[in-house]
Amino acid sequence: IRYEDRTKIYSISDAKTGMTVTVQGKVLNRNILFGRKRMLICRLRDNSGVLILRFFNFNHTMKNILSPGQWVTAYGEIRRGKLGNEIIHPEYHIINDNSQVNFAAELTAIYQTTNGIQQSTLRSTIDQVLKIIDITPVAELLPPELSYQFMSFTAALRMLHRPPAKTSLNDLALGRHQAQHRLILEELLSHNLSILAVRSKMQQYPALPLQVDNILYRRFLATLPFSLTAAQQRVIKEITQDMARNFPMMRLVQGDVGSGKTLVAALAALCTISNGRQVALMAPTELLAEQHAQNFRDWFAPLGIKISCIAGKQTRKERQKQQEAISDGRVSMVVGTHALFQEQVQFAELALVIIDEQHRFGVHQRLALWGKCVAQGFHPHQLIMTATPIPRTLAMTAYADLDNSIIDELPTGRKPVTTVAIPDTRRAEIIQRLRQTYLQQEQCQTYWVCTLIEESDVLEAQAAESTWQKLQSALPELRIGLVHGRMKVPEQQQLMKAFKAGEVQLLVATTVIEVGVDVPNASLMIIEDPERLGLAQLHQLRGRVGRGKMSSHCVLLYKQPLSKIAKLRLQVLRDNNDGFVIAQR
Repeated sequence: IRYEDRTKIYSISDAKTGMTVTVQGKVLNRNILFGRKRMLICRLRDNSGVLILRFFNFNHTMKNILSPGQWVTAYGEIRRGKLGNEIIHPEYHIINDNSQVNFAAELTAIYQTTNGIQQSTLRSTIDQVLKIIDITPVAELLPPELSYQFMSFTAALRMLHRPPAKTSLNDLALGRHQAQHRLILEELLSHNLSILAVRSKMQQYPALPLQVDNILYRRFLATLPFSLTAAQQRVIKEITQDMARNFPMMRLVQGDVGSGKTLVAALAALCTISNGRQVALMAPTELLAEQHAQNFRDWFAPLGIKISCIAGKQTRKERQKQQEAISDGRVSMVVGTHALFQEQVQFAELALVIIDEQHRFGVHQRLALWGKCVAQGFHPHQLIMTATPIPRTLAMTAYADLDNSIIDELPTGRKPVTTVAIPDTRRAEIIQRLRQTYLQQEQCQTYWVCTLIEESDVLEAQAAESTWQKLQSALPELRIGLVHGRMKVPEQQQLMKAFKAGEVQLLVATTVIEVGVDVPNASLMIIEDPERLGLAQLHQLRGRVGRGKMSSHCVLLYKQPLSKIAKLRLQVLRDNNDGFVIAQR
C-alpha cells in the first residue's frame, strides 16, 4: 500500500520532531514505568545525542533484548515527549556484532494487515515466494510483441515488493514506475478480454428484431407540449438501431437530472409495443414506480396502450388478476420494483427490459428479469438508465458489458439552480425568509430534506419527524407535510400527490425523494447536514427543484465545523450544476 525509505541512517541530533527516520545507537538504560499504564522506556545514544524509545505493549523477552550496551536500529516518527524526543513503538532490529550497519538496502514495502498477521510475517512469507520465482519464473501471459516492451512479470513482482534503495518513492506513490505499468497493463488487458468474451457470448443469444413504427412515433410526439432535444434524438437513434438487431441490446443511458431519460425510455417502449411485444420497467422504489406508471399512462392512454403497475399495496385478488393479464398479453407494459422478479409474474412476450437507476440493482437482479422470456426462445433487449453520470473511464470498466449513450443536453427553458451553503446557526433566519417568501409568492413550494427519520444520540443529524414538528410550530400559516421511507407506500403517494397538486406547501422529507420525483412548482430545497451525503446524492436531491419556469434555489444547511473534504464537496455543488462535471470531481 506504500513504501518507506529506511535506508538512510539519521544521527539522533538531526532527527527532528515530526520526521519519520531510521536511527542507530547503543541502549544506555531501560526502565519499566508504572502509572495508568505500564510502559518500557529505553534511552538510545549515538555520537550526537539521546533518544527515548517508548513501548506500551511489551513482554519479558523484549525487556531482556533491549538491555544496556545493546546496539539497536530503530525506525519511527519522532515526537516530543516529557523526557525529550522519543519514538513510540518503533520498529527495531538488534545489531549483534556491536557495529553500526545499514540494515535496509531496499525500500521497505508496507502491506495491508489484519488481526494476527504482522508486517514481519508478511515480509518473511513474500521473501520465500520471491526465492521460489527466482528459480522458477512465472509464465508470461502477454504476447511477445507486447512483452518485449516491458520488464518480465517476475522482475516486476521483485521490483515492487523489494525496490532497490535508489527507486523513486514519488514514482511508486503515483503508479508511474515501469514495474507498476507492467502489472497494470496485464490487469486491464485481462479485464477487457473477459468483458469482450462476455459480450461475444451475449451476441450469440437470439433476440427479436424490432422495427420502428414511424406513424405511431409521430402521433406520440404530436401529443407532447415540447420538442425533443438533439441529444435525446441521437440517443433514441442509437437505441432503435440496437433493437433492430437479432441479438439483445445492452445499452446504458446516462443523463443528468432532468435531461429527459424517461421520455427516451418511452420511445423505446413504444417501438417494442408497436411490434406486438411487452415491456417491463423496473424502478428502485415503489414511489418512483408509481410515478413512472402514471407518466406512461398519461403518455400512452391516447394511443390505447394499457399500463400495469405491480405495487405492494395491492390485494392478493388484484395482484392475481393483474398477473393473468400480463401472462396472456392483455397488458403491454408493466412497471414495478423488485416485485417484477417474482416467479408468479410471467410475461406473454417480453421483448424489452428497462431498468431505472441501475446502480440500485445488482447484476443478478438484472439477470433474473432478463431470464423471464428465455423459455420463449429469445432474450429481451435491455435499456439501463442512470441519472448519476459516470465518468467515461469508470463507465468503460464498470459497465463495459454495456454500450454507452449520453444525454448531455437539458431541455430548453431549464434554469440553473442557485446553490448556497449556510451554517445551521442561521436556521431561524432561513425560517423567517421562508415565511416572507410564501407571503409574497403563493405558488412557491419547498422541500426540506433531513438525513435521518428519528432522533439519534450517535448522529447529530436533524430528524425528519422532529424538524416537521418544529416547522409546524414556527410556520403555523403553512401547510406542511412529512414523507419518509418508514411510512406505508400509499401514505407516501398520497402526500406526494398532495404536494404536486399544491395542497402541501412545504414537504419535510428524507432522501426517499432523491430520485424521479417531479414537481414543477417546487423551486426551493433546503438540505440538512449535506456534509453527510456524497456529491452524487446531493446533486440528485437538488435535481428535484428547477423543473419548472421559476428561478430555483438550494440551501445546504451544514453543521460546523466542516472537515476539509466536506468543505470541498459543498464548494463543488455551489460552483456546478453540470452532473458530468460533478461526477468527474
